[in-house]
Amino acid sequence: MASTKYASDSRATVTDRLHLSRQLQRMPNVGPATAEDLLRLGITAPDDLIGRDPQVLYDTLCQIDGMRHDPCMLDVFTAVIAYAEGGPPTPWYEFTPARKNREAALLHKV
Repeated sequence: MASTKYASDSRATVTDRLHLSRQLQRMPNVGPATAEDLLRLGITAPDDLIGRDPQVLYDTLCQIDGMRHDPCMLDVFTAVIAYAEGGPPTPWYEFTPARKNREAALLHKV
């Protein structure tokens, strides 16, 4: 009987996770993979992104996975946070030039 309960709990968890993933995918720039990354970061709804720092999300994801992700992921996080905070739907790649300028400025400071 315990295994049946565990199996049903497991299905509920998978169903809940799928539902949360689909909610996140309603935002621009969020497909299945990004939704999964957000869930792993503890983001379960667009409102969870309000006031978050995209760099912290990116760094945390890199730490969780033990690897450096493509920096474009930082642009995706920036785009979804901006949208969650009331901004217009903007393609993630429109945030790339600002990121590259920040990176270049940091290199010149060193």
